[in-house]
Amino acid sequence: MREKPKLSKSMTAEQFDSGYWYAIEIKAFAHEIGIPLTSKLRKDELEDLIKHFLRTGQVRRSTRKTLSRSRVRDIEKGLNLKLPVVIYTSNKETKEFIVSEALKIAPDLKRKSGARYRLNRWREEQLGKGIKIIYEDVVKQYVKLNQLEGSFPQAPSGRYINFVSDFLIGEKNSTREQAIDAWRQLKKLNIPKNYRAWKKYHQPKSNKK
Repeated sequence: MREKPKLSKSMTAEQFDSGYWYAIEIKAFAHEIGIPLTSKLRKDELEDLIKHFLRTGQVRRSTRKTLSRSRVRDIEKGLNLKLPVVIYTSNKETKEFIVSEALKIAPDLKRKSGARYRLNRWREEQLGKGIKIIYEDVVKQYVKLNQLEGSFPQAPSGRYINFVSDFLIGEKNSTREQAIDAWRQLKKLNIPKNYRAWKKYHQPKSNKK
């Protein structure tokens, strides 16, 4: 079993991608290399910024506009459809507001798994591009996402969720407990953190090319 490399400025982006790093490790390393506002960024955002640094040697700031230092959150101004989205707060009140307004547009709307995650990424993308949006736009996008047919593509940052899902599909009659155990083993290996890599690693040597 190959040892998991340590986080280092001299490692390659490929070595970084093949390792499994906990959020506390990611934040500490991001802070070490000088990425601004590390405490306000998600793990997947920091991973992208770290890989950019490892490839180029340059520190890049997050393009997410919601990292504003202003202390006045949207929710404190009173949520309404015409309110500009500036400092979004992902809490129960905001979620209930969006769902309530969405049901006024589509009374029979059913929540689709993964819609909220993609709504957040859509919102961040708009603000990152400098596109001004209001809460009415967020509500309409939420309705649109929940009305899409079929399943969403797997989110690249949800490696654990993706692995478990692929494992249960690929391993006949497997259980969730087996999938979780396989994931724990995979985290210790210096290979990409996906089912395909795990499967290839466990193939008999005679079948490996």
